[in-house]
Amino acid sequence: MKRSHFENHVISRIGWMRAAVLGANDGIVSTASLIMGVAAAGSGKPAILVAGLAGLVAGALSMAAGEYVSVSSQSDTEKADLAKEKAELEASPEAEQRELSQIYVERGLTRDLADQVADQLMRGDALAAHARDELGISDFSTARPIEAALTSAATFTVGAAAPLLAVFLTPVHWVMPVVSGASLIFLAVLGALGAGAGGAGLLKPVVRVVFWGALALAVTAGIGRVFGVVA
Repeated sequence: MKRSHFENHVISRIGWMRAAVLGANDGIVSTASLIMGVAAAGSGKPAILVAGLAGLVAGALSMAAGEYVSVSSQSDTEKADLAKEKAELEASPEAEQRELSQIYVERGLTRDLADQVADQLMRGDALAAHARDELGISDFSTARPIEAALTSAATFTVGAAAPLLAVFLTPVHWVMPVVSGASLIFLAVLGALGAGAGGAGLLKPVVRVVFWGALALAVTAGIGRVFGVVA
């Protein structure tokens, strides 16, 4: 009985996972930091909530726009390279086949075997072969601007909502310790989830996101305290 061999590698998640982790992390850190700065300046709870909500909306839109623009630039570059490669294949297919064969030789195949592989691939989808092996463009790495934009905006909103909820449920004199503690816990959970989704170890990702989050919270709280006293 013939059985198909299928492996689900985590590299297939790299596109949306990068945008998701970046969005959620930025949502937690930027919104919590904004809340800490405003609270440290001595503002009341309504002002803190308004500042946090404004940060959530502005941040989500900024993340969506930034991801769309940056990933669209990558997509434009990929399309330009593919168009150039297609033209080269039409103009000089023999030279392109030799180039493909040389790539396989440099990867460890004998010349005869590399020639055979290149010949077979050129008889099939030559552009796909060159895109994958010469340009490094594959289904896993292809730029998807809309997916990246929506993922970043959605995860930023979820991340930013967490410290905002902590503010809403906390008396004003407890806002700073509760938001800082809750945000660091959220960041630790996010680091663990990102590591688990990517198949990596837990310790380094968790320590990394918690450290930078704590630093951001401390700096903005200090700035709020200084300017609050000056005001």
